[in-house]
Amino acid sequence: MYKTKKTITRIILICSFVFFTILLQAAKNKPSGLMTDLIEHTDRIWQNGYASNIFVWQTDGAIEPFQYAQIRSTHPSLSWIVPGEAEGTRQTAYHIIFADTHSDAVAGKGTVWDSGLTGSDQSTAVLYRGTELKKNKCYFWRVKCVTNTGGESEWSDVKAFRTASALSEYAATSYPQVKSMEYPVSVTTVTTDTHVADFGKDAFSQLLLTLTSLSDTDTVLVHLGECMSGNRVDRNPGGSIRYHSYPLALLKGTYTYRIKIAKDKLNTRSAAILMPEYVGEVLPFRYCEIEGYAPPLLPGMISREHVHYPFDTTASSFQCSNDTLNQIWNMCKYSIQATTFTGMYVDGDRERIPYEADALINQLCHYSVEREYSMARRTHEYLLQYPTWPTEWILQAVLIAWNDYMYTGDSRSLEANYNILKARTLMQLREKNGMISTTTDLQTSEFLSSINRPNEKIKDIVDWPHTGILGLNKHEGGEADGFVFTDYNTVTNAYHYEVLKFMGEIAKVLDLKSDASLFGEEAKMFLIKFNKMFFSPKLGYYVDGDTTSHASLHANMFPVAFGMVPSGKMNKVMDFIQTRGMACSVYGSQFLMDAIYESGNADYGLHMLTKTDDRGWYNMIRAGSTISLEAWDNKYKPNQDWNHAWGAAPANIIPRKVIGVEPLIPGYGLARVKPQIGSLKWAKSTIPTIKGKIQLAIENKPEKFSMKVVLPANMEAEVYLPLPSGKYEIRNNGTFVKATKVKGEPFLYVGKITSGTHEITMDIK
Repeated sequence: MYKTKKTITRIILICSFVFFTILLQAAKNKPSGLMTDLIEHTDRIWQNGYASNIFVWQTDGAIEPFQYAQIRSTHPSLSWIVPGEAEGTRQTAYHIIFADTHSDAVAGKGTVWDSGLTGSDQSTAVLYRGTELKKNKCYFWRVKCVTNTGGESEWSDVKAFRTASALSEYAATSYPQVKSMEYPVSVTTVTTDTHVADFGKDAFSQLLLTLTSLSDTDTVLVHLGECMSGNRVDRNPGGSIRYHSYPLALLKGTYTYRIKIAKDKLNTRSAAILMPEYVGEVLPFRYCEIEGYAPPLLPGMISREHVHYPFDTTASSFQCSNDTLNQIWNMCKYSIQATTFTGMYVDGDRERIPYEADALINQLCHYSVEREYSMARRTHEYLLQYPTWPTEWILQAVLIAWNDYMYTGDSRSLEANYNILKARTLMQLREKNGMISTTTDLQTSEFLSSINRPNEKIKDIVDWPHTGILGLNKHEGGEADGFVFTDYNTVTNAYHYEVLKFMGEIAKVLDLKSDASLFGEEAKMFLIKFNKMFFSPKLGYYVDGDTTSHASLHANMFPVAFGMVPSGKMNKVMDFIQTRGMACSVYGSQFLMDAIYESGNADYGLHMLTKTDDRGWYNMIRAGSTISLEAWDNKYKPNQDWNHAWGAAPANIIPRKVIGVEPLIPGYGLARVKPQIGSLKWAKSTIPTIKGKIQLAIENKPEKFSMKVVLPANMEAEVYLPLPSGKYEIRNNGTFVKATKVKGEPFLYVGKITSGTHEITMDIK
């Protein structure tokens, strides 16, 4: 009997293993990550911030308020991840069905639209081409692929979405804000009736307390703050670092209390992005002090609701041999999640206003840490209608638009906003010398209306803050490295060149041949005039403007970052840049780091990322913050806040430049893998893309440089390796590869690789 039971148990285990193996193989052989208008979780319902057990087609019996991502386009775009791990896997065809019932979709019936088997390798931004979708209605779609290595796949899981009450041919959509329940990592009893809870990280949150009282007259005082003073929450942290106290009258017995967060007049004014009613007001805090409560306070008695945009913390990763860089990465990645609390990129908690400069850095960081594109697009299109005042930030709209297209492959936003993007080139501010200027009376009412700033002129900023404002004394330098403002400024005109280039590319995408030719020629001619006016042959680098001999970090790092330096002049420009150190703000550091890596100075880049003085990212950690600061230190911006994502540039610099992964073709059809790890002994990273995850593991030894690259299906990559000082021999999966030296750069071009796993080794002799 015992042997029979044992045999039956064994058979059950074997059958279970076989069953789950079959399921796993089936899951691998079907498309995944389905997105509708750049939103993946269109089928999910949230109730007051928490994910629900019901889906968008199951809401008829729901009496509670609920939220979901509403599709607003009559013809949405569709994206998916192509299955297949074999080397060289490419999609050769797809088949999409749309249905208006879940059962029809499950049965494979395309009752609303059936694309039929369509020969194409396109797996991102595929337009729905059926009849116009109807408002306030649920739809269901799924897709199967044919690949060159796996043949026809299984159908994907069914993806549902619900349309909005108003639709147009194209309209961006977004998620609702969500909540995560979090508990303290520690609770410390400071005195007999005072306890301090540490949640480990700062977060935009609300607070819940479960307390017991033996009397109806007991009152406690709740202190919430971002930093500590000694062993108590800091009551006077300075600047815009947050602290607030709330009296709480207790009821007799044990009750759970919700602390009502007070509104701040500055960040709830008309220009601010307000919190939705279903979420309520929030406060950024890490620490909670309960004063006047004698009983023990256990971690389970206190919790906070962390408010943020939906965020997959497992989508990206980075580790390397330098622990300082690891800490900086973790802080900057978390900064991107924590600062999504309004559902739009804002400038931290002081104002809660979107600014283009914040949005540009935030966008690149968000793309680098998560497969999420809707928040960047929503913010970008908001700023096209409600732009801010700095000249460079008006220009940045075109950069943001181009990034959106490169990372998603979806050109509809470019098309819908082409005219306003064209105005944002600021060509109307061109003077006879070919340069743009905001001080020469060209800011007419017609011009201001064209950029959606009627009667409000724009002004050059270079960097922020300037000398003598926001609490800085006149003898304190601000963050523009002493930049001398003239009628024609190097920085604003460098931006103008970058924008002309991208507008030419945008016009090509939209098949506007005349505009593409115009902007292309304008960019070429402008670069010649720019270098003639601003590049000093005597100095060997750039000056700040047409009527000054002063040279700043900013006047040089932007031309390098934007590829404007004349041939043979890069070394002197970079030598000058290195003499200036980090003479820029946390905003400016984005472009400084881009410039450093664009010039191939990997060791200097690593030094700047990991340096531990008071003008570096590690100083933010040392100061006690877990979210990137608005400035390097309180003394450099006395009114700064401790929750500003424009200080989180390493969240994109590490994946884009250190690991070296960027898209070369829109929608990541072709990636570039160009690692610049400098003196790091090893590094490994997972980088999300709309086509799936790219994984890299790099080892860097004097005698050997090796790199394992895993590309998702339907993707190719151009691969570069650092140029060694000695002789070398390169192999890809054991096969010898003849590499080519890149002219003027310290790199070897290894060639293109296809999807799958590649072990690339370089033996150095």
